[in-house]
Amino acid sequence: MNRHIAELAGPTLASRITKDSIVVIPTGAIEHHGPHLPLVTDVLLAEAVGSAAVERAAEEGLEVWQLPTLAYTKSDEHSWALGTVWLDAETVFRTVVEVGRAVELMGAGTLVFVNGHGGNVALLQVALREIRKRFGLKTFLMPSLAPAAPPAGEGLDEHGLGIHGGAAETSLVLHLRPDLVDLSLAERWVPEHLADFGLIGFNGRPVSFGWLSNDFGTPGVVGDPTQATAEYGRVLWEASVEQAVASLREISRFEHARARVAAGPLPA
Repeated sequence: MNRHIAELAGPTLASRITKDSIVVIPTGAIEHHGPHLPLVTDVLLAEAVGSAAVERAAEEGLEVWQLPTLAYTKSDEHSWALGTVWLDAETVFRTVVEVGRAVELMGAGTLVFVNGHGGNVALLQVALREIRKRFGLKTFLMPSLAPAAPPAGEGLDEHGLGIHGGAAETSLVLHLRPDLVDLSLAERWVPEHLADFGLIGFNGRPVSFGWLSNDFGTPGVVGDPTQATAEYGRVLWEASVEQAVASLREISRFEHARARVAAGPLPA
């Protein structure tokens, strides 16, 4: 059965969508990723992982459907770089909330964002609650990229700073679309001085900070793409799709509260 909503006729969709249906929308960005990666990197990864996860979850019997990828989002941290196409936060917020409205009107009960762009995370987290409040949908946000160690014998020394155009993203694109990668232009662009901080940083550090991608003395890349390999990309791909499918399994049985067991009469 075709699970791509936009490829169905309206009456066909209406006959298939129920309150048990989970609607997945990948979110990416069209933005600068250095000289070695395409502008479409985040869209490519979110869409590929989202589509594969929906297909596998449907094969398992989950009631999952997919909307087309949202490509133009909040990527103004790269607004200085030619080729980046971004929307302001208010526009993106309004857009995703109105997507939530449309999903509720379809008759579905759950909306899931599979996000491939870090600049969207905070905004989408706020939108989850707004959509929940306005339209009653169950709402979720999950990343397109799952962490995974490189194959045996390979190691990364990005100091936890490989957040944009580094080894992981480059490896995944090498696996999915090697024709879009030019490793001859890749260089190590890790802001080594940030590794000295114990609390300030990325990837779960307790203190975050505002930044633009050209703040680090690099050409807008934060990481080391020279360590990328297609084999590492394959490992990341398998881990990412597996995590996404496992997430959809949990989402399919998630409820905000357990039904109360009817209590007997109060004691006299």
